[in-house]
Amino acid sequence: MIITNEQVLKALSHVEDPDLKKDLVTLNMIKDLKIDDKNISFTLELTTPACPLKDMLKNACINAVKHFVAQDAEVQINITSRVTKPADSTQLSAIRNIILVSSGKGGVGKSTVASNLAVSLAANGAKTGLIDADIYGPSVPTMFGLTGAKPGARETEDGKTLIMPIEKYGIKLLSLGFFADPDQPVPWRGPMASNAVKQLFNDADWGELDYLIVDLPPGTGDIHITITQSFPIAGAVIVTTPQQVALADTRKGLAMFKMPGINIPVLGVIENMAYFTPDELPENKYYIFGKDGGKVLAESFGVPFLGEIPIVQSITEGGDSGAPVALNKESILSATFSEIAGKVAQQVAINNAQPVFAK
Repeated sequence: MIITNEQVLKALSHVEDPDLKKDLVTLNMIKDLKIDDKNISFTLELTTPACPLKDMLKNACINAVKHFVAQDAEVQINITSRVTKPADSTQLSAIRNIILVSSGKGGVGKSTVASNLAVSLAANGAKTGLIDADIYGPSVPTMFGLTGAKPGARETEDGKTLIMPIEKYGIKLLSLGFFADPDQPVPWRGPMASNAVKQLFNDADWGELDYLIVDLPPGTGDIHITITQSFPIAGAVIVTTPQQVALADTRKGLAMFKMPGINIPVLGVIENMAYFTPDELPENKYYIFGKDGGKVLAESFGVPFLGEIPIVQSITEGGDSGAPVALNKESILSATFSEIAGKVAQQVAINNAQPVFAK
């Protein structure tokens, strides 16, 4: 029996992407199909290198070929990715997706989450950048061990000066903390602060990025409005802690993105400090701030719940030492942040596909 391309593609048309609700052939995810007798090889092109379903889709493809084409076929699959972007993303076109990390309240670990999300996305092969837009309390210089660091600059052919982001752990970084004395307050009014943040987007040499994570300041003020109305945003991630005093403010922060004048997709809710677990007893969970507050918040707004992050000493140690905990592959937190980053990338891909497949 001679195996043809048509037979293999027909078999693979039975494999559906659970998120995009279309089969892989219709989605044009099957590339470079080659057949040599019973040896079949092709590339499966996913929508993100952080796809949490990659193993499931790979196994489904193998099973489909063996079931519909030939049981004794040898199937080799190379997995790559081509990160999608919002349909209306024309400004800053080299940056495919801008993801805002917001809380509505300070002290919930938003910067920790933003930093470790960026680390996890980069570790999965995504071209990743991180902007620390918290002008009054920038944390990125400390969390990446870059206190006192100063970005360089370069001149373009048309005479424009561009800021060069600092690169560390495979991430391009810019923070307003790089441009201010860490011991001095920044008493800037709203318009001055907003203009400074816009420069981090417009006047920096970001190159090509799959994801640009933006660590927003607490609250729902000028900087939030400036960013959401000035740039094409792929979505927002909401960080909260379980207790009611945090949830009350976070609820307002989440509602801001749904306002008609802003209308930014909410990718989901992350519950930080969900419970305390000792490093030496990872099975023990102590819900010292309450339980399931973030999950209930997500359900009440009809948005995904992306996961829980416990209170673990290594998170604090990683941030203080300039090495976010997601870098430590021996820590259970690395897997936790990797899973959450995959879910964030997954929601971005789903939102990006909706205008295309809405018909």
